[in-house]
Amino acid sequence: MVCAVAMAGTVASGSASAHPTSHVTSATASASSAAVPAIPLLTKQTTTVLGQPLAYPTQQPAEVSSSIITLLPGQQTGMHRHDAPMYAYILSGAVTVTYDGGITKTYRKGQAIMEAIGTVHNGVNKGDDPVRILVVNMGAEGVANSVKL
Repeated sequence: MVCAVAMAGTVASGSASAHPTSHVTSATASASSAAVPAIPLLTKQTTTVLGQPLAYPTQQPAEVSSSIITLLPGQQTGMHRHDAPMYAYILSGAVTVTYDGGITKTYRKGQAIMEAIGTVHNGVNKGDDPVRILVVNMGAEGVANSVKL
């Protein structure tokens, strides 16, 4: 979807001369410049999946990092915790997470979450297909994205 929006922006702001090999006419460009509506994933989220208020580390300069985590069928993350906010979007499959205290939640393709902060948990792929998760860590210099236990 990012590609489609980026391409629509190029067509809308450019012309055939901007892309010499392009065969886009101005009529086509006008028709394709209509905005593609955003699909909300999280809207003004203020708590984690366990209802904890979001709090950002403030002692050090902010750092944001992202990655795509893949869990093969039967694979686990291992017990760990996050000491700063972490956004996750399930790209494919389903992951079952058990949190300290016995709370278990399953997150499926298309779901977005703010993960628990400071709570030990373990994620498991109980399915037959790989699970892919986009992870965005919103921490600070010197604060580990994940603390393995």
